[in-house]
Formats: sequence, structure tokens, C-alpha cells
Amino acid sequence: MYFCKIANTAAEFDAIAALNYETFVEEIPQHESNTTRRLIDRFHHENTYVVIYKEQHLIGMLAFRDNRPFSVDGKVGVPVEQLLQDYDTSKLCEIRLLAIQKAFRNGRVFQKLAQAIYTYVYERGYSGAVISGVTREEKLYRRIGFEAFAAVTGTAEAAFIPMILTRANCLRIQQQIRLEPHNFYPGPVAQTELTHTTMSHRSVAFQELYAQMKQRLLTLTSMRDVTTLVGSGTLANDVMLGQIRATFGERRGLVLANGEFGERLQRQAAQWQLNFETYDVPWGEAFDSGAVRQLIAQQHYAWLVFVHGETSTGVFNGALIDALADVDVAICVDGISSIGATPTNLVRCMMATAVSGKAIGALSGLAFVFTNEHFTENAAPFYSNLAYYQQQALPFTLPAYLVANTVRALQQYPARFELLQHRFNRLAQSSLAKYRFSAAPGYAMIASFQLPEELCAIARLNSLLLHDESHYLKQRQLAQISVIGPQFDEAFVALQKLVAWYEKL
Repeated sequence: MYFCKIANTAAEFDAIAALNYETFVEEIPQHESNTTRRLIDRFHHENTYVVIYKEQHLIGMLAFRDNRPFSVDGKVGVPVEQLLQDYDTSKLCEIRLLAIQKAFRNGRVFQKLAQAIYTYVYERGYSGAVISGVTREEKLYRRIGFEAFAAVTGTAEAAFIPMILTRANCLRIQQQIRLEPHNFYPGPVAQTELTHTTMSHRSVAFQELYAQMKQRLLTLTSMRDVTTLVGSGTLANDVMLGQIRATFGERRGLVLANGEFGERLQRQAAQWQLNFETYDVPWGEAFDSGAVRQLIAQQHYAWLVFVHGETSTGVFNGALIDALADVDVAICVDGISSIGATPTNLVRCMMATAVSGKAIGALSGLAFVFTNEHFTENAAPFYSNLAYYQQQALPFTLPAYLVANTVRALQQYPARFELLQHRFNRLAQSSLAKYRFSAAPGYAMIASFQLPEELCAIARLNSLLLHDESHYLKQRQLAQISVIGPQFDEAFVALQKLVAWYEKL
């Protein structure tokens, strides 16, 4: 296995100096020989080195630098921008010192380095990367997306061709040679095909398709009815909270939070000017059902809202529904990431929300509000008015391709429950378990980890994208792994190998 990382140890910098000497003194005669057989680059302290390992052996490298002047400026005699008028030069970097030990110059190593280049250039927002490419490797450079922008320069022994890799080519070449990274995101879920792109939502065929989707969704949740909207989970939760406002008026409720999305529900409830109080526990902890029961009994809350599966921490709060089975309170849950992840019976709930693009595994774009009651009163604007939706067969346009795609995803149930649980068990029993953020009960969709920051960066460089970019995760230095993607099994094998390699460094 080959792995890339950013060099940051004394041993790595020594290996870089040795490979630099081997390549640019002994193989390509650019510098004088010396007895130490080490060559330290003149820009060493400004370089960011990406190195490639074969197991624990450093076999290749390249350096990124964005301070001016570039070395290629000196080789072409002018700032490169003057020769790059047809390109975006708003933020350039230079790639230098591309070197691989002779025994490892093969397609797999070059492909690994190419992917690291694409990731580095793209993530840091560079508009392009310039390089002085060795002329004998021009074909290779072109294959991974570089384009020549000036004539060959240098000497007969060390001839170079100035080239540029654009931001656009980073994406184009990845797609051409199938270097798309694996991701562990909680959505959107990769799709293989789209159908029904021209079907009218007023046609009889669509009515049949829509009815099939509704029935499968109701079977999934044991709810009586479901309303479908075009939008995100935030819209579904707003519609649910708007109906609470219409149904309960000024009667007080309780909104629970043990993570980002519970806190978001509280903010949304405030926007709806609901009369409510909050009950918060630290992120990653489960709710004390006894404490919740006591609060409801003491304060006579009419309604209760909480997140069924807290996406931000991976904590499952579903047991609270059973714990409140004999309590006189209207339960409404955000099931955005849990419905479709684990078998769910919501007959005790007044309302629940879900979306097409998370655990269910369909395209993002449809939001669902499940109900066990028929509502007639609601003064909210039509698009967020649940009572209005329930009184109309299809009040607004629903894209048929989204409905058909969701039907196709729902056909995988109930077998998909077993698949997701099997994946989740593998995750929970893997070497990553020691980094788990929460010991509270989880659910077969996502888990949060407190991973070393360097490990997250190495994963990205090796085309394994953890879910760690959201602001609420960055604030707590959390990284997440979701099990819902179609390529999870292949990606997880690669991730486990990378973690094992990292822990031996």
C-alpha cells in the first residue's frame, strides 16, 4: 500500500534531503555533489512537502510553495503571469522537487501523487499550479492534467518544460481516470441513474408512483400519513414547528438538545415564537428519561420536540419515545438522519420529519413530515402550511425523478436495515473505536470521533473524506464517519489500512 502525508518530522526532512540529492545531483545533474549525500533545497523553510510512503519507507516527494518569485519565473525570464494570459492566475502555487525512487516509478505511485496534488491544489483554493517539468516525463505530466505554456528551457543534461495544472483540470482529470475520492458523508448519497425526468406531476403515472412512495414511507415508520415537500430537513422541521404553533398556540412545550441539531430546533422554535422551555445535556450524552418525565409532570408541557438521531454526535435518542409512552404529551421528533437507518415505530408520535437524501439513500431534495393526526388549522404561508398540504392532493410541483429515485431506494427495505447495522457494527468494533466521541447509544447511520488532526488531513490527502468540515464539528475537533454510502465497504477497508499505517509511524 502507498500512503501520502505532509512531511513534518526530522526523519522525514532528512529522507527528503537524501532523495533530493539522489534525484537532482546524481540523476539530473543540477547541483554539485557533496560528501553528506544530502541536498537541502534553497526554499526548504518555505516548502510544504507531500511525501509518499511504501509501508514505512519514504519513496517519493514533491514540494508546494506559493511565495514569489517562483523558480520557474527565473527559468522563463519573466513572471509566469505574462505567459499565462489565457489562464486564471489569481492564486498560483509552484510544484517543485517531484522525485520518486527509481524502483517505485510505476503507475500506482504516480496516480497516488497526482491525487495528492489535486487535493492540495483544490482544497487550498489555488487557481493553478506551475511546474518545471522534466522533458522526458512530459507525457506523464500531460496525462495528469498539466499543459505547457512556454518553450523548453534549461541545459541538455537538465531540460525542463514550463507547465500549469489548472483548478478545472484537477476535477476533469480525476473524473477521467476515476480518481474520485471516497467519502463518509451523511449525505448526499451517490446515485447510479436517474429516470422519470420528463414525467408530469399531474399525470396518472405520477399519481401511482407517488402513492407507492407514500405507502413505503408509512411502512417504514408506522405513521398514518406523510406530506412531501421539495426542500431540506430544515424546511421539514419548520413545517412541523409551524403546525405546533397552529395546534397549541400559547401552550408551553419543551425542546430538548444534546447536540447541534437539537440546538437548531430550539433556534427554529424561537423563530416561530413558540412558548417553550429547553432542557439541554452536554454533547454526546443521552437524555435522562426520568428527568424528562419529571419536567413534563411538573411543568405540564403540552408538547415535546427532540432529535430522534442526533447527527452531530451519533447519539440515538429514540428510546425516549418508549420511556414516555404513558405520559400525556404530544411528541414530535426530528428523524432527519435516523428514519431509514434503524427500524422505527413512531405510532406514539404526533409528528416526525425525514428527508430523501440521508439514511434512505435517495437523492437529496425531498422533505417529509409524518403525522398521526389530520390538521385543519394553520395560518402559516402556504409553502410551510402542513394543514394546507393535507387538504390538497398535490398542492405544488414535485419532481417525478426525485419521487422515482426515492421509490427505488425504498425498495431496498427492510434488507437495508440489516446492511447498515452490519456496517455500523464493523465501525464500532474497528480500531477507530478508541477515538469514539460518545459512549451513549448510537444508531446505524453515523458516529463521531475525536481523531488526531493530522490523521484527518492525511485521510483527505489520500482521497478518504471524513465528515469534518462543518463549523460545529470544527469547534469541537470532531470527525464523523457515516455508513450510508454505496461504496462504504470499499472505502472503510482503505480507511482502516490508512489508520493502521498512521499509528505505526
